[in-house]
Amino acid sequence: MHRWHGLWRTKPIDSLIHEAHVRGHTLERALGSFDVTMIGIGAIIGAGIFAMVGEAAVGASSGHPAGPALIVSFVLTAIACAFTALCYAELAAMVPISGSAYTYAYATLGELAAWIIGWDLILEYAIGNVAVAISWSGYFCHLLQSTIGVTIPAWLSLDYRTFLQQGLDLASVPHLFGVPIVFNFPAVAIVAALTALLIIGIKESARFNSAMVLFKLAILAVFIGAGFHYFHKENWVPFAPGGWKGIQAGAATIFFAYIGFDAVSTVAEETKDPGRDMPIGIIGSLAACTVIYILVTIALTGMIPFSELKGQIAEPLVAGLAYNHAPAWLTALISVGAVVANTAVLLVFQLGQPRIFFAMSRDGLLPPYFARVHPRFKTPHVTTIWTGVAVGTLSAFCNLDEMANLCNIGTLFAFILVCLGVLILRVKDPHRARPFRMPGGMLFPLLGVAFCLYLMLGLGVVSWVRFFGWLAVGLVIYFFHGSKKSVLRATPR
Repeated sequence: MHRWHGLWRTKPIDSLIHEAHVRGHTLERALGSFDVTMIGIGAIIGAGIFAMVGEAAVGASSGHPAGPALIVSFVLTAIACAFTALCYAELAAMVPISGSAYTYAYATLGELAAWIIGWDLILEYAIGNVAVAISWSGYFCHLLQSTIGVTIPAWLSLDYRTFLQQGLDLASVPHLFGVPIVFNFPAVAIVAALTALLIIGIKESARFNSAMVLFKLAILAVFIGAGFHYFHKENWVPFAPGGWKGIQAGAATIFFAYIGFDAVSTVAEETKDPGRDMPIGIIGSLAACTVIYILVTIALTGMIPFSELKGQIAEPLVAGLAYNHAPAWLTALISVGAVVANTAVLLVFQLGQPRIFFAMSRDGLLPPYFARVHPRFKTPHVTTIWTGVAVGTLSAFCNLDEMANLCNIGTLFAFILVCLGVLILRVKDPHRARPFRMPGGMLFPLLGVAFCLYLMLGLGVVSWVRFFGWLAVGLVIYFFHGSKKSVLRATPR
C-alpha cells in the first residue's frame, strides 16, 4: 500500500531549491533578461514558420486546409499559449530550478505525474528537435544548390522512407553488407556541432543564439516586405476553404511554431534574477513571435494561392517568392534565414532536454550518472552528449511530419499539467512568495487547460496512438527503475 501511496507524494519547493545548491550538482547563474528573451525567440522561430506553415495552409496531414484563414489559426494558438505562458512565468519565478514542467509537476501533482511529464517532455525537446534537424537539412541542401551549385546526393540527405516516396532507386546507392545506405547526413552533422558547443558553456551558447536571433528577425522582416510588395487580394478568396475545421486543424499543426517559449524555464537555474528575468523572457518572446508570425502569414497567403503550396510544403516561403519570380538573391537570402533560424531552435532545444534529464537524475528517477556537471564548463555534459546522440540518430532516419505531430501532442499535454500545477499551488500554498503572479485568478489556468485540450483534439488518431504508446513505455521504465531509486520515496516524511 505504501508503494502505491508514494506515487502521489509531492516534493516540497524548499527541498527542490535546497538540492539545487548541492556541491557538484550546481549550474552557473550567468544569464540576464535579454539572454533568456533571446533564448525564447531563438526556440520559437524556426521550422514552424519556415516549414509547418505550408503544411497547415494546405491541410497536408489533416485533409482540412486552413488557407488564408491560417491567420486566425495563429491567433487561436497564440491565445492558448498566452494562458500557458503566464502559468510558466509564475512557476518559473517561484521555483527557479532546472527541469521546467517536470519540476513543477513534482511540487504540485506528485512523483508519478512528474515522471509522466518528464518522459512526455522528451517528445517536445528531443523529438521536436529531430523535426527541426530534418527541416534544417532541407533548407541547407537547397541553399548549397541554389547559391554555389553543390548538390548533396539524395542518399546522404533524405531518410529511407522519403527516399522511396520520391521514387528514387535503391540500387543506385552505396551498400554495406548488402544493406542500402540512406540517411540524412547534414541533420546529423548540425546536431553534433551544436552538442559540442553546448558542452563548452551556457554563456557561449547564449551569445551565439542571440546573434542568430537578430539575424533571422532581419531576414523575416525582408520577407514580410517582399510579401506585401507581391500581395494580391484575390489570393484570399476563399479565405477559409476548410471552414472552422480547417482553422482548428491549422491551429493544431502550427502549434509546432509556438513551441519554445517554455524552453526558457529550463534555464531558470542559470538565470541571475529568475523572479524578474523568467517572466520577461517567457512572455516577451511569445508576444514578439506572435506578431511576427501573423505578419509572415499575411505576406505568404497574399503572395501565392494556398493551393500552389501543395508539393512544396517543406519550403513555403521560398515557394511564395518563386511563384512571383522574385530575384534569385532574395530567395537565397530566405534560405539562409531558414538555416540560421533552425540552427537557433536546435541550439535551444538541445540545451533544454539535457537539463530535464539532469533534474530527473538528481531526483533519483534516472541513474545518478546523468546528474554529473562538467568540472570546468559547469554544464550537464553527460545528458547533453546522450541527447545529441539520440537526436542525431533519429534525425538520420525519420521524416518531418511524423516527428512534428508527435511533438505537438506531447507538448500540449505538458502545458495542461503546468496549468493544473498553478491551480493546485494556489490552493495548497497560497501564502508562498510569488515574484510574478499571473492575473485572472483561477480563470486563466482553466482557460489554458481548455484551449490546449481543444488543440489536442485537432490532431489525428495516429498522433494519439503514438502518444499513448510512448507514455506506456515510460510507465514501464518508471515502475522498474524510477520508483525503486527515487530519492524522495527513500526519505522519511
